Amino acid sequence: MKEYGLFIDGKWLVTPEKIAVINKTTGKESAFISVAGEAEVKAATDAAARAFKTVKIEPYRRYEILMKASQLLMDHQKTMAILLSQEVGKPIREAMAEVTRAQQTLILSAEEAKRMTGEMVPLAGAPNCGNRVAFTMRMPVGIVCAITPFNFPLNLACHKIGPALAAGNSVIYKPATVTPLSAVLLCEIFAEAGLPDGYLNLLTGSGSQLGKFLTAEQRIHFYSFTGSPAVGKQLMKDVGFRRVAMELGSNSANIVHHDANIAEVAVLCAKHAFANAGQVCISCQRVYVHRSIYHAFCEQAVAYTKKLVVGDPLDPTTDIGPMISEQEAIRIEKWVNEATAKGARILVGGKRKDAWYEPTIVTDVQTDMKVISMEAFAPVFSIIPYDTIEEAIGMVNDSIYGLQAGVFTNCLDVAKLCAMKIETGGVIINDGATFRTDNMPYGGIKESGIGREGPQYAVKEMTEEKLIVFNF
Repeated sequence: MKEYGLFIDGKWLVTPEKIAVINKTTGKESAFISVAGEAEVKAATDAAARAFKTVKIEPYRRYEILMKASQLLMDHQKTMAILLSQEVGKPIREAMAEVTRAQQTLILSAEEAKRMTGEMVPLAGAPNCGNRVAFTMRMPVGIVCAITPFNFPLNLACHKIGPALAAGNSVIYKPATVTPLSAVLLCEIFAEAGLPDGYLNLLTGSGSQLGKFLTAEQRIHFYSFTGSPAVGKQLMKDVGFRRVAMELGSNSANIVHHDANIAEVAVLCAKHAFANAGQVCISCQRVYVHRSIYHAFCEQAVAYTKKLVVGDPLDPTTDIGPMISEQEAIRIEKWVNEATAKGARILVGGKRKDAWYEPTIVTDVQTDMKVISMEAFAPVFSIIPYDTIEEAIGMVNDSIYGLQAGVFTNCLDVAKLCAMKIETGGVIINDGATFRTDNMPYGGIKESGIGREGPQYAVKEMTEEKLIVFNF
């Protein structure tokens, strides 16, 4: 069985301790990967600091490297997609699409490397400053620590690594423990693209253990983290005054007003709820439907859900693969069972086999049920009726999260009211909360996070604005 090492200062390093990588479809070991410890964190930081201080990469060269990496990624699309299917449990069609998105993320990052600019400051408008000229420059922060989740291990890594490199930073990359193989291939691609040694360093192992070492390393200047609110809060405490960007999850809501196209929207919501077995931060989890169309909407959503194929992710006909682990499937099974014990009703699904959980629709839910109050991160969504749009907005906002929300309506007044009153980082009109393109600002409020992703916006997060003043 193949063993993989850490990537530090342009070299692959094997450590004595290993962890098994599990094929999520078979449940069997598919490879082993080295585990980093405190010494390896120090070595990676040494390499990243040396590279940042001594190996200057001009902006156009950053552009060339990122563009070459995007091309190489597509050259390896099938190989990478199979890795994603095996280590995530993602259907191969979705895995192929993730590689394509990651390519676009790298291209967008490459373009930003050529666009880094400051602004003129009109000092002449201040008293006695007519002989002064001022402008700002955007400077790289230094070392960026990129900590990525399991659900989109490739594209979300590119959303952190691409902008960091575009801005001129060096990177320490910590992927999710359960999805390290796509990270290995990504590092190989960047090395082949010509990225100088030390600018990208890969550390794998337990997040709880490595997290302590990474946050204790004072030479790291910026932490970009996607994961759970609990871990995010601890990270905030540990890094102190250093800068962070965090995407921490959601229980995304959608409002379906009485003038929406019932059949189209019901199918769209179900698609968005069940993509990647529901393991998407902006997965459709709560759907508030006007009471006048509630029953018709439920019927359409159930009819579509019954057609979905649950099976082997490598089978091109499969719509839904396994969850990331049997433990997670057991968790959502308990959540749904707890809801039904309190009066919720399952319209379709609700059964588990090993790590597979059937696509499930629940109704008659209450606000204290975990299936709507917490992040399900599973192929489950709830349909809730409402009477007035103000009532619907209130239910959407009744959440500790605030990442994105979707609104379906043909009424401009309703759309405007929702856009202004819904408390989320993004409000998507006439598309689902799950809508995301890789060039848009993406992030949330409340416990959904801090900062914005999207290469243009992440580059700003990963740079410092320096003021230059000339006194003539």
